[in-house]
Amino acid sequence: MRIQFYKILVLLLCFNLSFSQKDKTLLTIEDEGVLTSEFLKLYNKNLDLVKDESQKDLDNYLELFINYKLKLKEAVSLGLDEDANYKREFENYKKQLIKNYISDNKVTDAMVEEAYDRMLYDVKASHILILDDSEAQDSLVAYNKLLDYRKVLKDEGFEAAKTKFHNQKNILVEDLGYFSAFKMVYDFESKAYETSPGDVSMPFKTQFGYHIVKVDEKRPSRGTVTAAHIMVSLKQSDSTISPKERIKEIYKKLQQGEDFGALAKQFSDDKSSARSEGKLRPFKSGQLSSVTFEDAAFALENEGDITQPLKTEYGWHIIKLLKREPIKSFVEIKPTLEARVKRDSRSKLMNSSMVKELSQRYTIVKNPDTRAYFTPILKDAYFSGKFNLPENYQDNTAVITVNDSVYTNNEFLMYLKSKQRQYMRKQTTVKKVLDTELQAFYEQSILNFREENLENENQDFADVLKEYKDGLLLFALMEKQIWNTASKDTTGLKAYYEANISKYQWEDRINTTIASAASKDVAEKIRVMLVEGKNEEEIKTILNSGKTQNVMFTSGIFEKSNQKLPKDLKLNLGTSGVYKYNGGFHVFNISEILPSANKTLKEARGNVVNDYQNKIEKDWHQTLRNKFKVEVDQKVLKQLKSKISK
Repeated sequence: MRIQFYKILVLLLCFNLSFSQKDKTLLTIEDEGVLTSEFLKLYNKNLDLVKDESQKDLDNYLELFINYKLKLKEAVSLGLDEDANYKREFENYKKQLIKNYISDNKVTDAMVEEAYDRMLYDVKASHILILDDSEAQDSLVAYNKLLDYRKVLKDEGFEAAKTKFHNQKNILVEDLGYFSAFKMVYDFESKAYETSPGDVSMPFKTQFGYHIVKVDEKRPSRGTVTAAHIMVSLKQSDSTISPKERIKEIYKKLQQGEDFGALAKQFSDDKSSARSEGKLRPFKSGQLSSVTFEDAAFALENEGDITQPLKTEYGWHIIKLLKREPIKSFVEIKPTLEARVKRDSRSKLMNSSMVKELSQRYTIVKNPDTRAYFTPILKDAYFSGKFNLPENYQDNTAVITVNDSVYTNNEFLMYLKSKQRQYMRKQTTVKKVLDTELQAFYEQSILNFREENLENENQDFADVLKEYKDGLLLFALMEKQIWNTASKDTTGLKAYYEANISKYQWEDRINTTIASAASKDVAEKIRVMLVEGKNEEEIKTILNSGKTQNVMFTSGIFEKSNQKLPKDLKLNLGTSGVYKYNGGFHVFNISEILPSANKTLKEARGNVVNDYQNKIEKDWHQTLRNKFKVEVDQKVLKQLKSKISK
C-alpha cells in the first residue's frame, strides 16, 4: 500500500495552498469555504500531468477536488490527525524537509566543491571500529587500544588484524572495498581521503564509534557504465534446465554471432531488462549489490564487448558493455550535489555558519548568570550521572531568549542530561563542560527557533509541508477505510468476485516446448525432427556439437499474449511452422491447448482486490457526500468556466 501513498503524494505536490483572501468562495463543505484560487491553481498545475482527458473537464475535476476535500475532513473527524504514528511520521518528514531549507550558501558551495573533487577518485580501504555503545570504554581507552591495533594493521596487514581483533560484537575489522563521496558518513569519508595510500590514519570518532582506517589505493573514478546482461536464474521452474549449462549454451550462440539483444529477449530471466534487450540503468563503483557483477562490467574495455559467463548470488550472467562515461563536469552535476550535501552528515558543519547569520536577524539575549548558576549543580555529581539541584531550583529562568521565545534553565538541564553519558568517567572539568555545552545550547536554541518559525518565514516550505501533511493524512484514511477493508473482507471479496467473474479470465493458453535457433535453415531441421518424434535431448545431440550451439529449448504454459509467443502464432496441437520473432527463429511443439476460462479467486486475487477497492471507494464517496454538506456556488463556477475558456 506504500506505493498508493506515493501516488497520492505526487498529486498533492501539485497543490499550492496559499491563496488570497480577496478570492471568491467557490464551494463550502460544512460551512468551511474553499477559495477559487486554491482550486484554479490546482487545476492549472495538473493540466500537464493528467493523461485522462476527462479529468481536464472542469466539472469532472471539481468532483475529484470535492472528493479530496471530503476525505481530509473525514480523516480529521475520525481523529487520524491525532494518531501517534501519524504524528511521528509527519515530524520525521518535517525534520528532513527542514534540512533542505536551512543552509548557508557559502558553506554549501565549499562542501559541494569538496564533494565533487572527491567524486573524481575512488578509495579502497579497510578499517577497525570499536563500536560506541553503553558498554564501550571512554574515548581515551578506545584511542589507546586503536593505537595498538594501528601498529598491527600497518605492519602485519588486514588479515592479521582481523584474526587478532575482530569479534563480531564491539570490535569490527572490515574490508570496505572501493568507495567514493557520499558512500560513508562524512567524518569517515574525510579521514579516508586525507590518508595517503599505504598509510593508516590516527584514531578518530564518528557516530558509530572509534576508527582507524587503512587506505590501500586511490584511483581515478571509473565513471559510469551502461551495460546489458543476460541472466539465467539459479531458481528455475523448469526442472530440465541447468542454469550453468543454459548460460553456456547462450554464450555459444553469442560466439556464433547471434544478436545479444535478441537472446536477452528470448532467454534472460531478468524480465525487467529482457524487454529492453537486457539493458540496465547506468551505475557507478559501489552502486550495485554484487561486486562481482560490477567489476566484470567495468573490466570490459570497448563498447560491445561481452564477458564470459560469470556467477553471482542471483544467477549466471553474460554482460555486454553499451557505454562508458566519465564523471560529469562540475557545472552539470552541481545541482544534484547541492541536494545531496544538504541531506548528508555534512549539513552539521553548516550550523555554526547559519547561527552567525541568524544572530544578525533575530533579537538574542543571553543570561550572563547561567554559567555561575549551573556550576554548583554539576559539581561533584554530573560525572556520576546526577545533579545537585538546589531546593529553590529556578526552572523557568531564561538561559537565552530568541525574539519572543524563551529557552529556560529546565530545557538546559534536559540538554545537559542528554549529554551526560559521554562525560561519565572522563578526565575533564565542570568548567570545560559548561564552556562547550552552553555554547552548543545557544546554537541549538537559535536553530530550533528558526525551525519552529520556518513556516512563518518561508512560504514555499509552509506549502510543501502542508502538502505532505495532507498526503500522509489521506494515506492513513485510505488505508483504514479502503485498502485494509478490501483485502481483509473475505466475504465481500468473494461476493464481488462471483458477481463479476466474467472480468477475470485466462486467455487461450498453450502448453508448449519452444525450440529456438539463429537461422531459418536450422529451425526447419528442428521442425522436421520434432515431426519425426525426436525428443529434445536427441535433437540437441545432433545439432549441438563442441562449441556450436544451434538449438535451445524452453518449456512452459503461456498465455497467447506472452512476450515469448509471436502474435500471429496459430494455436494448433503438434509442431508449428517456423516463426521469425525477437531476432531468432522458433518452432513451437504444442502438447496442450487450454481455452479461455474463468480464473479462480486465488489466481485473480490481485485484480479482484483492486477492483473491489474501487467499488468500496466509489460507494464511500457517496457516503461522505451524505455526511458532509457540500454547496457549490454555481455563479462563481460559471465565471470560472468563462475565465478558463478564454
